[in-house]
Amino acid sequence: MAQKKIECYLDCVSPYSYYAFSYLQANKQTLDSFGVEIEFIPVFLGGINVGSGNKPPWTLPAKAAYSKYDGKRAQRYFGHDFEVPSFFPILSLLPQRALTYLKKTHSQELFEASFQACFTTMWYEHVDISVPENLALALSKVFKDEATIKDIIAGANAPETKQALTETTGRVVKDLGAFGCPWFWVTDGKGNREPFFGSDRFHYMWDYLDVPHRDLELLPGKREGKL
Repeated sequence: MAQKKIECYLDCVSPYSYYAFSYLQANKQTLDSFGVEIEFIPVFLGGINVGSGNKPPWTLPAKAAYSKYDGKRAQRYFGHDFEVPSFFPILSLLPQRALTYLKKTHSQELFEASFQACFTTMWYEHVDISVPENLALALSKVFKDEATIKDIIAGANAPETKQALTETTGRVVKDLGAFGCPWFWVTDGKGNREPFFGSDRFHYMWDYLDVPHRDLELLPGKREGKL
């Protein structure tokens, strides 16, 4: 039987990518017990928007106004509490290239810890990680050796790393139908694959993967059975 797998395409500029990342990390052991593999893959959200013809919500007044409510609701649901930094949005090419380089050259543990550090540094500490020295600050949460951090940032700026991120971003738009982040490409273990979008569709994903869950179940209240 084919492996059940979730390919999770994320950009640290996207708070909803952060929610998805933290949720999947928190449930990684449970998913592993059901034979579900998770792979986190850096992409450039700006390139996805351009390639798909989509527009980010902060560029549309009605969506931007609604996002103030939806963002806080999502934070409460996923156990977060932060404010949007004043410099949002950032041009996320440098951190996404660094994560692309890390995914290729370091262990999965260090790569995922670095993704976490980028999310935390930007969203909780309000540090603009598109600036090299600030990205170095984020990476110092994972790597204590200054020379290693310099190598990672240099690797992020290498032509082959830039090309790799461009190719991944193009592929997820052209071949997987992406129009935003987080974007998921899910294999059900039976030879089928489908896309899922956003951090609020996990219940559909668990049904697709035959993973038992209780989300959205209404529970009896005190007034049940009363007129």
